[in-house]
Amino acid sequence: MFNKKLHELLQEEFGKRGIEQIEIPFYVKENLSKELRIYQEKALKYYYANSDSIKQRHLMFNMATGSGKTLIMAALILDCYNKGYRNFIFFVNSTSILEKTKANFANKYSSKYLFKENINTPEINEIKDDDKSEEKELYLDD
Repeated sequence: MFNKKLHELLQEEFGKRGIEQIEIPFYVKENLSKELRIYQEKALKYYYANSDSIKQRHLMFNMATGSGKTLIMAALILDCYNKGYRNFIFFVNSTSILEKTKANFANKYSSKYLFKENINTPEINEIKDDDKSEEKELYLDD
């Protein structure tokens, strides 16, 4: 089992009924400010297939630059929030990415904001800047 990649395990688990039949919950789709692209929906369906069956503890989305990984993260935050999680942490490697992340997740006036306006979104609680490295930490909670 551990010699196979996650997508191989999921294909075995779901066989002919297919990943396509998995539904993305309405609270995810309805609370994003942008519509998911087909390949983003497929990536989320793999996430839901894993969480419903195989339950791997770690999951990685290997997607190209500009493919909408941040929108996938917003969808995952909505799902985790619905499951009771309230604290989210991001590790980024530069100040510019930190600023983009803040705009995407916490500034409802930004054109890049990823959530619909009328939902309760996480607020920025604390930003820690570790002088010893280039890593910046952004903590989000309600």
